[in-house]
Amino acid sequence: MKNKELEIIINNKLNTNINIKDYIPNGLQIEGKKYIKNIIMGVSACQKLLDIAVKFKTDAVIVHHGYFWYHESPIIRGFKKKRISTILKNNINLYSWHLPLDINLKIGNNVYLAKLLNINIIGKINPFIFYGYLKNKINIKNFLFKIKKKLHRIPLHFGENAPKKIYKIAWCSGAGQKFFEEVIKFNVDVFLTGEVSEMNIHIAYENRIHFISAGHHATEKGGVIMLGKWLKNKFKLKTNFINIHNPV
Repeated sequence: MKNKELEIIINNKLNTNINIKDYIPNGLQIEGKKYIKNIIMGVSACQKLLDIAVKFKTDAVIVHHGYFWYHESPIIRGFKKKRISTILKNNINLYSWHLPLDINLKIGNNVYLAKLLNINIIGKINPFIFYGYLKNKINIKNFLFKIKKKLHRIPLHFGENAPKKIYKIAWCSGAGQKFFEEVIKFNVDVFLTGEVSEMNIHIAYENRIHFISAGHHATEKGGVIMLGKWLKNKFKLKTNFINIHNPV
């Protein structure tokens, strides 16, 4: 498959043209070889992932966190120079899809979390926050155990005075802690996201709501995993998800 054809196909699948301002450019960020057969999938385009791509003579790398963030310096030196030099020297195509891969209703990060945790999706609180219900009311300890088992990490949990039985869940992959005040208006039992801020603990206590931080990386693996499986099944491309461990 041609590299630009792959970009169009994924753009269409993820509805990339939706009217949401993103923090980075989505799609083909660095152009490499014209034809693609082998693809490495990952969460972030770090040097470890690139080194693996070089080792396996990969044609393309597809990630959730790519380059050229709106708030970063445009100067390319140090570790950024090394990363980009690795890509250019080995003629690798670098693709990145950020918010489209969070909010997509079929292969997005939040849909993946719902499947892992057996949450029935009802709707959205805003374009980035999903909400839904568990099959039955369960103890918060059981829900935390399920997160640990499925995401392979111990989540940070705050909600010492919140009801022990939970049913209605709101969640947002990645850095969704900034939405907590918006979430509490919807009378949920739990808000699950990737990161945590100091203020979230006080908000959780004062509103008797469970707040769970399960890791930015851990909550954003699912989208690229499902995208890789879709590319493999539909277009017979060779895709391989590489999980570069990140405790954050």
